[in-house]
Amino acid sequence: MKKDILTLLDLSKKDFDRLFQRALELKKRQGQGETDILLKGKTIGLVFDKPSTRTRTSFEAAMIQLGGTSIFISARDTQIARDEPVRDTARVLSRYLDGLVIRTYSQDFLNEFAEFTDIPVINALTDLCHPTQVLCDILTIIEYKGGYENLKIVWVGDGNNVAHSWIYAAAVLGLNLILACPEGYEPHPDIMKRALERKTGSIVVTSDPIEAVNAADVIYTDVWASMGQEDEHFKRKRVFQPFQVNETLVQKASQAVMVMHCLPAHRGEEISEDVLEGPNSVVWDQSENKMHMNKAILEALIAS
Repeated sequence: MKKDILTLLDLSKKDFDRLFQRALELKKRQGQGETDILLKGKTIGLVFDKPSTRTRTSFEAAMIQLGGTSIFISARDTQIARDEPVRDTARVLSRYLDGLVIRTYSQDFLNEFAEFTDIPVINALTDLCHPTQVLCDILTIIEYKGGYENLKIVWVGDGNNVAHSWIYAAAVLGLNLILACPEGYEPHPDIMKRALERKTGSIVVTSDPIEAVNAADVIYTDVWASMGQEDEHFKRKRVFQPFQVNETLVQKASQAVMVMHCLPAHRGEEISEDVLEGPNSVVWDQSENKMHMNKAILEALIAS
């Protein structure tokens, strides 16, 4: 039976931990010069509506290094752009491919693909969620902190798609998550409702970033205006200014705090240059780990 990753609620805690363990193993083996041809003869399609640097390249590199092949499919070049029903495209691609990685705007578009395919579908970002990003983020935390339990993880900024995936991860893994967001820019209430129904972990939303980061083990931020919100940039820049992750804010956290950003970063807006390039920043390891985590995901979903 096929398995999709449309949101992180599709995974159990056991699924999470297996992916973390396997990604670390594959990363170690690559560092030792070992080759793992686990997906020889397999092909995935990358159906992308939105631009991408890290997500696209990391999935393509992961597939190549595992011995498989990837096909990049710009959604605007498909017949979907000429009003072919999603279900028709989905059923045809199922005949050609072993898996689909989709990066798009609408979660409903992604869900319809998953409903009408017989192959695994992986959410590589929608306006609602970004599950593969948060999987690689937690992998990075494990590398630096030895685990994810009993840590204070603080999100600072917009209650966006990455924040939503952090909320779902907290619900499954029992994380201690605080989200500091300006009023009116909190996470979607339906996301919070679904997460809190799990009754695991602690998920708190506040509008006070200074109080939120007190003794934090991890501070995470993202751009203030996501793709598709460019027309709100100047308004958001004014509203979010008190939520900049800068040295003053970082000093309120624990001395060994990890500063994370999923990139691309707008230096001088959501994060200051000195913090992004400073000793507490782990953004480059975090970015690299997308490839190692994507290897583990692809192996788990399509190797058999």
